[in-house]
Amino acid sequence: MRDYEVDDEIVVEHSEPKESCVIVSGITGRNVTFADGRRQITALHIPGDFVDLHAFLLHVMDHNVVALAPTRMAFIGHDTLHRITETHQHLFRVLTTVLAVDAAIQRVWIACLGRRSAEAHLAHIICEMFLRMEVVGLTREWSFEFPVTQSMLADTVGLSIVHLNRTLMALRRAGLITWQRKVVTITNWDRLVRAAEFDATYLNLRKEPR
Repeated sequence: MRDYEVDDEIVVEHSEPKESCVIVSGITGRNVTFADGRRQITALHIPGDFVDLHAFLLHVMDHNVVALAPTRMAFIGHDTLHRITETHQHLFRVLTTVLAVDAAIQRVWIACLGRRSAEAHLAHIICEMFLRMEVVGLTREWSFEFPVTQSMLADTVGLSIVHLNRTLMALRRAGLITWQRKVVTITNWDRLVRAAEFDATYLNLRKEPR
């Protein structure tokens, strides 16, 4: 186990990790950083997620992963993963599914970033995060803790902080969400889903057979 504080790097671009990691607690963001210091967060990871399983196959990292909140990680060496995947076919299928779902999420995020309005994009992220948090038991009724700053969220949806604030206000005024002290509460799920044009198929939330 290793503990990280906010903005600590967990995976470093161009590194060649010999292990992959799973979030035990906290939240992390995969990001691409530009020469002028700006960044685009391209994925959010929550407890139970592998954040860099593809390192097992691709070896050299083309991105960073940073802690967006105090985070605890568990690590597993690639030698161990090799042994597991060679001898346990079910676990091999599970890891393959993890990679496939990660790719599906990336496709949807690209579509949201390129074609959805700011309000629909943010609504979509809230819908996704609620369902993912619910699967791992981190929701309470229609609420979940989402300890990211406005700057982090702006980097996720590709907006300025000013535009992000306007977008949050629009969702609040529409009666879709509240967001207080790092806790998001969905006040009307059906309308939020419609606003986001959200379809959860890509998350593959059904239980896989052994």
